[in-house]
Amino acid sequence: MVSAPVLALADFSKTLVIETDAYEVGFGAVLMQESHPIAYLSKALAPRHQALSAYEKEFMAMVKPAEKWMPYLLGRHFIIRTDHFSLKYLMEQKIYTSFQGKWLPILLGYDYEICYK
Repeated sequence: MVSAPVLALADFSKTLVIETDAYEVGFGAVLMQESHPIAYLSKALAPRHQALSAYEKEFMAMVKPAEKWMPYLLGRHFIIRTDHFSLKYLMEQKIYTSFQGKWLPILLGYDYEICYK
């Protein structure tokens, strides 16, 4: 943090990585490339979202950054890193809740892979 620049510029010939994490009252995400941050997002959850399960909060922490950084990600392969193991198999799971039905179609337009960190 002492030397500039703190955030790097994206090189679209290299793979982008989104690292996400959700917690009780919010979530955070960092868009990175070769371990250098390009952008970050931190969002507090509304009271109705604070009551969601850990799975749903972690899922939201993947979808919201993908929406926010769509110009960087659309048409390119990227990696999403999450600490929620079951999300690694997101595309193989059955949709059981309206929450999954609402958020999953947003990710369908992207070329990504989910990695468990």
